[in-house]
Amino acid sequence: MDYETMIVEVKDKVGRITFNRPEVLNAYSEQMSKEMVRAVDQLSKDPEVRVVVITGSGRAFMAGADVSMLKGWTEAQGGAEEVAGILGEYFSPNMLENCPKPVVAAINGIAFGMGCEMLLGCDIRIAAESAQFGQPEIKLGIMTGAGGSQRLPRLVGTGKAMEMILTGDPIDADEALRYGLVTRVVPDDQLEEAVGKLVGKLLKKSATALRLSKEAVITANTKGLYDGAAHELKLFAGIFETADAKEGVSAFLEKRKPDFNKE
Repeated sequence: MDYETMIVEVKDKVGRITFNRPEVLNAYSEQMSKEMVRAVDQLSKDPEVRVVVITGSGRAFMAGADVSMLKGWTEAQGGAEEVAGILGEYFSPNMLENCPKPVVAAINGIAFGMGCEMLLGCDIRIAAESAQFGQPEIKLGIMTGAGGSQRLPRLVGTGKAMEMILTGDPIDADEALRYGLVTRVVPDDQLEEAVGKLVGKLLKKSATALRLSKEAVITANTKGLYDGAAHELKLFAGIFETADAKEGVSAFLEKRKPDFNKE
């Protein structure tokens, strides 16, 4: 499957998406949106892929939306209804949350606008020291449109999210770490190594347990406490029917390393 705006590859059970428009800091375009829909669907369905990694080429993760695309929306003859129809066909970070595999963001540079919203949909976010994060839409007289106003407060708190979204000012990697926007910050030249070590840990886990655990955690943001706990209990009960659960318990009792993913 050919891609023009990104590199999509599968190696050693890892699916990797690399935004590849370095000349414009990987600015988000209509073509990139279409290709992200295909790429995430491809990797989600590929039985050989156990973990997905998303990163950018050059100096940026993603520098927000291509302004020419935004200009087109301001000129839409059908107004809000037409723009909503267009966006309904576009990629959404919801697809990353709905991916049955862990999605890791390797944030190698600036992540503004859609770039920030994109990584908010990932499960684990590791940043290089030079990374910056921001929702600068307000500076163009517009606003977040891919879930940023919903996911950002859940990660950094309402106050910090409000400040970032209403001022449009960016934060650096250290501040992002303090507020929980990313889970780890490493020197720029150690980003790939850090991501590789994390991915290595995930690959040793049960794919079924990873999928169900991810579903349970995401439920915390979509259901109330009691409904979420009830859903977790349902998943927990069902997992004991899997070969991985049987293998994991047996391996522990037999004092050996488990051999998961036989299913």
